[in-house]
Amino acid sequence: MRLSDSRVRNAKPREIPYKLFDQDGLYLIVNPNGGRWWRQRFRLRGKEQTLSLGTYPRVSLAQAREKGAAERARAANGIDPSAERQQQKLLQQAGERTYKAIALEWLERTARIREWTLDHRNRVHRRLADHFFPLLSRKDIADVTEDDIIGCVRRMENRNIVYTARRALAEQNELFRYARVWKYIKYSPVADLRIPDLLPRPKVRHHAGVTDPVHLGALLRAIDAYPGGTLVRQALRFVPLVFVRPGELREARWSEFTLQGPQPEWRIPKERMKMDEQHIVPLSRQAIAVLTELCALTGPDGYLFPSVRNASRPMSNTRSMRRCGPAALRPSNKQGTGSARRPARS
Repeated sequence: MRLSDSRVRNAKPREIPYKLFDQDGLYLIVNPNGGRWWRQRFRLRGKEQTLSLGTYPRVSLAQAREKGAAERARAANGIDPSAERQQQKLLQQAGERTYKAIALEWLERTARIREWTLDHRNRVHRRLADHFFPLLSRKDIADVTEDDIIGCVRRMENRNIVYTARRALAEQNELFRYARVWKYIKYSPVADLRIPDLLPRPKVRHHAGVTDPVHLGALLRAIDAYPGGTLVRQALRFVPLVFVRPGELREARWSEFTLQGPQPEWRIPKERMKMDEQHIVPLSRQAIAVLTELCALTGPDGYLFPSVRNASRPMSNTRSMRRCGPAALRPSNKQGTGSARRPARS
């Protein structure tokens, strides 16, 4: 007796699995947990075999009959459907084991577990995309060698981005450790690579801080007389009054500011903060004066410092913009408490 849609739909689970037979070797297994699986019997070289056709209701009765008929026809022509399906699975797994696939898997999983900020996740992805994917993306991760990684790192050193190369090599160590834990590889090709042995220490530049009030006044007057663009000048005027990182300044939006009332303030969302916590910046009367002038240019919506070319994006993250921040006002090394600036990241 052939199955009907209503009989399949109304099949109730029992204490043990049972079968509902259709025709031509097609049947449905009903499990105690309510799961229902289609199976197709066929004969190949005189031996009876079975093949899974999917679950109900994802695969309907009509679809199961159609798929079952196709598999029986293949078996009649001497093709083993089970072996062919296994071969396709192996090919798919091989494609998923490329360096790029595993690197992206590691990136997404690590970013989620460690709760990386979006900005940090994007920096790690950019290092992979710029310096490793062009040479290794299609290579099976198990075939990546120590020389492959050294070659990528050497290219970075030759471009004089040593700090970036050191960070990237440390990330490669984490990536291949992940691949080994999850059985994608047996041995890590970077296990014996030590950063001090492979890369020199990056050269740092010490920027003298301004501590003398007279010199500080001269700096502020120089900022007021800055001959460049208006937005950059306003940013330079604003940053000594709020002491935030350049990235937080560039992406500031008018909606984050409260300029009226007894306590004017700037609330920076936690998504943009390094410690993933909202940061509240009290605003002085001098800061309010700068913002009032700026509002006439870029307010009251969007970015405080929009891109000149596209107002929907913030001001460009140029080297000069990265250098204007609270670090300019820190004491210098000559006075014993200076800070060393790292070379610009890539």
